[in-house]
Amino acid sequence: MKPARRRFIQQGAATVAAFGWGPASIAVQTPPARLLVLLELRGGNDGLNTVVPVTDGRYFDLRPRIALRDDAVVALDRSLALHRSLAPLGALWDAREMAVIEGVGYPQPNLSHFRSIEIWDTASASNEVLQQGWLSRAASTEAFARFAADGVVIGAADLGPLAGGARAVSLADPERFVRQARLARDGQVAARGALAHVLQVEHDVVHAAAQLRPDTTLQTEFPRGAFGAAIQNAAAVASTRQVPVIRVTLAGFDTHQNQANTHAQLLHQVGEGVVALRAALQEVGLWRDTLVLTYSEFGRRPRENASAGTDHGTAAAMFAFGPRVKPGRFGAPPALGRLDENGNLPYAVDFRSVYATVLNDWFGLDAERILGHRLAPLAFLNV
Repeated sequence: MKPARRRFIQQGAATVAAFGWGPASIAVQTPPARLLVLLELRGGNDGLNTVVPVTDGRYFDLRPRIALRDDAVVALDRSLALHRSLAPLGALWDAREMAVIEGVGYPQPNLSHFRSIEIWDTASASNEVLQQGWLSRAASTEAFARFAADGVVIGAADLGPLAGGARAVSLADPERFVRQARLARDGQVAARGALAHVLQVEHDVVHAAAQLRPDTTLQTEFPRGAFGAAIQNAAAVASTRQVPVIRVTLAGFDTHQNQANTHAQLLHQVGEGVVALRAALQEVGLWRDTLVLTYSEFGRRPRENASAGTDHGTAAAMFAFGPRVKPGRFGAPPALGRLDENGNLPYAVDFRSVYATVLNDWFGLDAERILGHRLAPLAFLNV
């Protein structure tokens, strides 16, 4: 593939909308393929108030004001409690479609937002800088070649793990681009800029649009608000069966002050969004072949700060959802008795082991070649 085609579109305009979907468009006729949906919790999600160590008294000692007590958590089993805003996830836990991966981090953690998310996106060590996202390196394989695009990012302009060479699409303003695409197809305006490029790329997004049936309606009800719209767009993109990776970003997790209400609202969006995505993908027959992973650039410090918030920390929990997920808990609960000299948690699972599992077991690729290191996989998938 020529370099210009590998670069594809990275402008802020919603280039994915050239697929031609509205809220009701659904693709058919294409055999199902495995889909990875990444939910990025941008800003550094507080792992301790997400998966809550209610049986560890040190948690309450470290957080006299913001610790979550009995009425603020939902218990999934005798030892696993989540923030009550995540109560909708109980349906996936009960269906055995949810795994909790605890203590995820990496050696020599960096507490800068910019640098730490760069480490997560490129799967680098903390002391090396890589130019390609970990999924961009995966996209160079034949496994991704059959798709119209290697991936779509929704809710943020940056390409994150798809940066540096993948045929990645940034969906930043879907409504505007849909209007432009319709006008261009109707011959009412001349195509310019990003839209013109999309219309000229053979076998990519424009050809994928021909496989859509705009008269088919999704019955799933999506949450209101920007994140609900992002989840709806993700379901629409997934329904085309033309991408193997979708990343959706929800920002706002940098909770340095007055954390309680902000964090509760954000996690409420996550819980409702995951459930809606599951319902939509069940509706179009894709859920069985979907893996959803949450991640954030770091967790928060165990001890609350003077502003009823939390500062940048280290290890935290990830969630994995899907029918092929091995249900249960993986990794290790937060070691509140073994904080480092800065008061931060040690990690139990290297995040690159999660990536290695996705590459090896989900996509059937050579994780060692793609990541550049041999990493022990984490057995959270039934494939």
